[in-house]
Amino acid sequence: MITVLEALNLSTDYLSKKNIESARLNAELMLAHILKCKRLELYLMFDRPLDDNELNQYRTFLSRRAQREPLQYILGEVEFFNVRLKVNRSVLIPRPETELIVEKIIDDFKEKTDIRFLDIGVGSGNISIALLKNISQAKAIAIDISEEALALAKENSEMNEVQDRIELIKFDILNENIETLGKFDLIVSNPPYVSATDFETLEPELKVYEPTIALTDMYNGFTFYKKIIQISSSLLNSKGKIYFEIGKDQSDEIKNMMVEKGFDNIIVIKDYQDIDRIISGEIK
Repeated sequence: MITVLEALNLSTDYLSKKNIESARLNAELMLAHILKCKRLELYLMFDRPLDDNELNQYRTFLSRRAQREPLQYILGEVEFFNVRLKVNRSVLIPRPETELIVEKIIDDFKEKTDIRFLDIGVGSGNISIALLKNISQAKAIAIDISEEALALAKENSEMNEVQDRIELIKFDILNENIETLGKFDLIVSNPPYVSATDFETLEPELKVYEPTIALTDMYNGFTFYKKIIQISSSLLNSKGKIYFEIGKDQSDEIKNMMVEKGFDNIIVIKDYQDIDRIISGEIK
């Protein structure tokens, strides 16, 4: 029989040889998921033997991770802004830096709880659900071109008990008339911002496994920003705000787009690696 400690040591060595970063942490998180315990609790059960079912599942997980499949897809879940979400390959994996956009919106609207917002490219629902959990009377319209993403966002909204305050709609932002959705206090979007050139250099976890349609516009990375900023004046209420997650070296170009379309009070927020990551502005 293989014990927890033996399994962790063997799997850490295996993942390290496959050039997986943080091999030990990956090994621990996968085993903890299988054993239905917290990662640190593994240290209290080093002598516990794994049964055949647990061992077989662990081997499957390790094989998938060795092929560079993201850990979050293997586990099928992720935590984002203290919200538990299901994830699969139809959506981008929510990342810690995206929490910055949620923090900014909550801070900006702390005096107004009955807001109506539009989430463009809802994906797993991470931004919308986090906002709805933290802004008591907020209501959301959340759109995406992917039916699979919308189905997962629906499941996540129900799991987090905000389904009554979010309307999920299949929508092509580039080709449909968005004015039919009404007016909003704010628009938020984490659009496909990787350029076609940069897409070719992405790590396999991104390029192979995460949905291409949510990563890149297969052009210069600015397609969705340009479109959303262009139509925003007809969607926002007076003093309405717009919030974007942005890619590296994109802040100056996007700021210029916003200024040209009548936005002021433009703020850029850096992420944990000191890269411009969030930009927001207010319609005049």
